[in-house]
Amino acid sequence: MIIIKTKREIDKMRNAGRLVGKTHDFLKKLIVPGITTKELDKAAEEYIISHNGIPAFKGYHDFPSSICTSVNEEVVHGIPGLKKLKNGDIISIDIGTIVEGYCGDGAVTYAVGDISSEAKRLIKVTEKSFFEGIKFAKKGNRLSDISNAIQNYVEKNGFSVVRDFVGHGIGQKMHEAPEIPNFGPPGLGPRLTPGMILAIEPMVNQGSYHVKILEDNWTTVTVDNKLSAHYEHTVLITDGEPELLTVV
Repeated sequence: MIIIKTKREIDKMRNAGRLVGKTHDFLKKLIVPGITTKELDKAAEEYIISHNGIPAFKGYHDFPSSICTSVNEEVVHGIPGLKKLKNGDIISIDIGTIVEGYCGDGAVTYAVGDISSEAKRLIKVTEKSFFEGIKFAKKGNRLSDISNAIQNYVEKNGFSVVRDFVGHGIGQKMHEAPEIPNFGPPGLGPRLTPGMILAIEPMVNQGSYHVKILEDNWTTVTVDNKLSAHYEHTVLITDGEPELLTVV
């Protein structure tokens, strides 16, 4: 069942989403060659807690860390560790927060130092595909209209859309109905209704869309070891244009 949020709930989710955005703003200044992903995780956890939030991912199905840090060929759910970032890497950072019982969720892929022109293009296309998708995140449209727009833009630019992981509804739980694929034909799924809140998150690969999960049962990588990028915001469906909740 898709939960339509009340005005009071939306206000709480704005607070949770804003903290996601602020944490991204704080972390991006720390993303330089030589820092470890564990140091980024510690900094994010301290920042979220100091701003009256709870890191939503820590302990979620036993996930051990406060953020996901996915480097280069890692698609999603990378576990922070002692790996030092190096010049030329790209890193997707996925952040979840809980504020007053409500969740926010957002991901951005960052450059580490100077990166290749193709890596820059992958990051840019992934971000743009999100904005192509939310052109359809309006009252009365079908959910898969968003999915189709994302896929079309990504594939037009020569990249592929991950099939194994999808976006999701969000509220008091991090993952609620509906699931939101980043691919598929238009005109399917529930009609979008004001008060729906969706975490829309294109995951885009440089090569094949096929992925595999490593032995830690979390870290997901491209099967061909090519780069992957991820971009996500928590989005409120309104009577007019969609509202991004995970921005400062």
